[in-house]
Amino acid sequence: MPTFTFADVPDLTGRTVVVTGANSGLGRVTARTVAARGARTVLAVRDLDRGRAAAATMTGDTQVRRLDLADLSSVREFAAALDEPVDLLINNAGVMMTPPGRTVDGFELQFGTNHLGHFALTNLLLPRIRGRVVTVSSSAHRIGSIDFDDLNWERRRHRRMPAYAQSKLANLLFTAELQRRLTEVGSPVLATAAHPGMAATNILRPQDRRSVAAAIPRRFVTLLAQSDEDGALPTLYAAVADIPGNSYAGPGGFLEGRGAPKLVGRSAAARDGAVARRLWTVSEQLTGATFPIRPAAPQEHSGS
Repeated sequence: MPTFTFADVPDLTGRTVVVTGANSGLGRVTARTVAARGARTVLAVRDLDRGRAAAATMTGDTQVRRLDLADLSSVREFAAALDEPVDLLINNAGVMMTPPGRTVDGFELQFGTNHLGHFALTNLLLPRIRGRVVTVSSSAHRIGSIDFDDLNWERRRHRRMPAYAQSKLANLLFTAELQRRLTEVGSPVLATAAHPGMAATNILRPQDRRSVAAAIPRRFVTLLAQSDEDGALPTLYAAVADIPGNSYAGPGGFLEGRGAPKLVGRSAAARDGAVARRLWTVSEQLTGATFPIRPAAPQEHSGS
């Protein structure tokens, strides 16, 4: 099977692509690539100055708009202001292994940002999406579990890695249930997911010296990790390759840490349809955002 590279991203002239967290790291590479291929690219970022600085390094048609996924009012404002068709929504932004913290709406910071923010954004934009929704997960989902009794870590002692893993598992369950719903209503939109492997953009820049990443020998991590550019390739593959809905792309190398993108497996927990449906219902309740597409009404046929 041919190796997927940046050269395989097709001409995207006439398409509109929204990339969350596009001011740095994987999101910046993703946005830069689709903009260079002709897409009208919306950099959805929390910091407008950093977003504009990133856009200034890109060729093509770019626009910078503010989006804070840790604030549902910001998500709603962003979606309301984006009144044009969207061909690709790339849910890339995220926080990793942060200290205990809360979003504006009171959710645990990683679950609220990585999952609930993107859940709300996707559903609010879905009536205008006509191509694909790509959500960036992580191989850390394999150690994640969804604790419906304490999704926001209010009863347990907060632990950074389990909280992060829960949010990344939620990303995959969201993708699976989104695709199920899209198929059920006959929508041509696809939902896919990707993970970057051990990309230098996140694992080599821990939040502080107490984090799990900081405890990993740097030399070992450097051997496994890949650059931002290579880490963005699975996202681009999930966005443009000829793959079915609910596909999950990641690096094809050792332990999925690096290498050319391909379709990869996921944990049994990420394949649990009942949990995916329950998480969707709870996410609707927490965010107030619901699946907006209804099945097409059957056409009436007149008799001869």
